Amino acid sequence: MKILGIDTSCDETAAAVVVNGKEVLSNVVASQVEAHQEYGGIVPELASRKHIEAINYIVSRALAEADVTFKDLEAIAVTNRPGLIGALLVGVAAAKSLAYCHDLPLLGINHIEGHIYANYMVHDTLTFPHICLTVSGGHTLLVEVHKGWQYKVLGSTQDDAAGEVYDKVAKYLGLGFPGGKVIDELAQKGNPSAIKFPRPMRNSGDYQFSFSGIKTSVRYFVEKARRAGVLVENGRAEAKDANPDTVTVEDIAASFQAAVVDVLTYKSIRAAKSTSARAITLTGGVAANSQLRASLKIAAAEIGAEVYYPPMNLCTDNGAMIAGIAYEKYKQGLRDGLSLNAAANGSIVDV
Repeated sequence: MKILGIDTSCDETAAAVVVNGKEVLSNVVASQVEAHQEYGGIVPELASRKHIEAINYIVSRALAEADVTFKDLEAIAVTNRPGLIGALLVGVAAAKSLAYCHDLPLLGINHIEGHIYANYMVHDTLTFPHICLTVSGGHTLLVEVHKGWQYKVLGSTQDDAAGEVYDKVAKYLGLGFPGGKVIDELAQKGNPSAIKFPRPMRNSGDYQFSFSGIKTSVRYFVEKARRAGVLVENGRAEAKDANPDTVTVEDIAASFQAAVVDVLTYKSIRAAKSTSARAITLTGGVAANSQLRASLKIAAAEIGAEVYYPPMNLCTDNGAMIAGIAYEKYKQGLRDGLSLNAAANGSIVDV
């Protein structure tokens, strides 16, 4: 069964063709990073306009790379929640038009469900129930995933998502946008114990997250260090040898990342232990973070659990994961009419 999956939930225009939920025939993504870099973050109105410019081309390219036509498809799936409302509307409008013109079933998909499903597309040994940590620029949540793609949300962020905080910290440090990759790279050159940033809600006794406090602490620390003239910027870590009182960008990046990873790892392992899950999945854009992957694997091994994460092209937003979970939803009887609308919010337990 071939399904076309479309995702325009944020700043990437994506389309893919997937067979039976796992075999990816094409997975095309148009990035908007360059368009948003000068603003230091995603501008919703600009993202919507860029989606309009790209959507027809990206869908056509996905079909061409998969060597299929609309006649070969059994359904069209599209992310309709959650996300930037203007961006979502572009994808939903395109999917509805294509479904109507080609007389194909239409399925509206929760973006987070797509991320959760991404690991299942590449890991045949993944067992149920398992704990899924979804971490991206817009989402941070822990979910208990059961057979039949039923979910129990254990906890989520009460303010900023982890990926968003990475971008903000990178902005404070003058590292550009997006911030995840550059901070991860700099952190490997710094001392994670150099600065003791807070670990908000680490010991709260539940599975909720809060990252705004870490973001604020880094900002105040950077401002204070600049005023005192002790912040070494532009990657000159060797300057610390000449003046032990200085602090480097590498040390700040390493200490910040250590705080975030500590909280994410601790709560994920605690959730696995409390539910007796033998598998933990990591997904979303921040799943590409090297320290988070390593930290989870080490901690999971201590409790006899396995950690799974998808390849890089399935970590970030993409249409393949949308087509993948749509296959499971199609088998369950899900169909949406042309009245399908977009929603900025949407819990996976409401589907």
